[in-house]
Amino acid sequence: MKVLIIGAAGMVGRKLTARLARDGRLAGQTIDHAHLVDIVAPQPLENAPFPVALEAFDIAAPYVAPKLTAARPDVIFLLASVVSGEAEADFDKGYAINVGGTHALFEAIRREQALAGGAYRPRLIFTSSIAVYGAPFPAKIGDEFIAAPLTSYGTQKAISELLLADYSRRGFFDGIGLRLPTICVRPGAPNKAASGFFSGIIREPLAGKEAILPVGDEVRHWHASPRAAVEFLLRAAELDLSLLGARRSLNLPGVSVTVGEQIEALSAIAGAKTASLIRREPDETIARIVAGWPRDFDPVRAKSLGFHADANFSAIINAYIEDELKT
Repeated sequence: MKVLIIGAAGMVGRKLTARLARDGRLAGQTIDHAHLVDIVAPQPLENAPFPVALEAFDIAAPYVAPKLTAARPDVIFLLASVVSGEAEADFDKGYAINVGGTHALFEAIRREQALAGGAYRPRLIFTSSIAVYGAPFPAKIGDEFIAAPLTSYGTQKAISELLLADYSRRGFFDGIGLRLPTICVRPGAPNKAASGFFSGIIREPLAGKEAILPVGDEVRHWHASPRAAVEFLLRAAELDLSLLGARRSLNLPGVSVTVGEQIEALSAIAGAKTASLIRREPDETIARIVAGWPRDFDPVRAKSLGFHADANFSAIINAYIEDELKT
């Protein structure tokens, strides 16, 4: 099996590739080759039991998609995107990458299928977002709730979901879209995502650093750990996608908590002194963006298909401590 991961240098991409290197298999098949791509070259994999190619590409560049699909990978993970805050701040860049790059990849796969006389039909796993939904929301968003985003990022993801469904319907590839919860706690340096503070108010205090909280304690949001995100991707690679029918994108399980409940969990695990490192500094732009995001879900469909998330937010914090802070 040949695997292509676009966005392999990102946090979820790094964790996914490390897991594949450890397992040596995906969806019950031995991995023969992995092609890891991002805007910057991904880090080499240690002790991978299969050959690995590492390359830096801008997926918005017109020559890139045909180059990536020429080897006809069996499974493609499309993780790369311009994140929420950056997509809102830079309209052109968001559409060029999140829509243009995605469509170019889909078209390149279609061309490869034509060259193969119809014999090539890869599995394509696309990381979408709960940002495809916009307020007003019900108490819990069900699988039938309409996607009506209120941000450029959410709109770009929704457009890509429609493309994914149509290209899958036409048989050009076998696609699934995963509407990821906000992934928390993200290790490493903060990124430009508007949701970054959800991780920052946990990660920075645990490192003994001050964290800025730009929204009120009452803000409620939907989270999953990096561990859960990797499991989502692995499940999507092995799932019989005929079970999805025409609706190719799934709301995934997560944990719904308020910012205040996040802080309470941090205090219970690491102490009040650690939690006191959070400094409240309101940011109207961030608050406006976050106010347009969903808060809670009832992901019946994904659960019935074998997708599972964290038990509670304390489990998310403990997973971060175990995976990132313990040596």
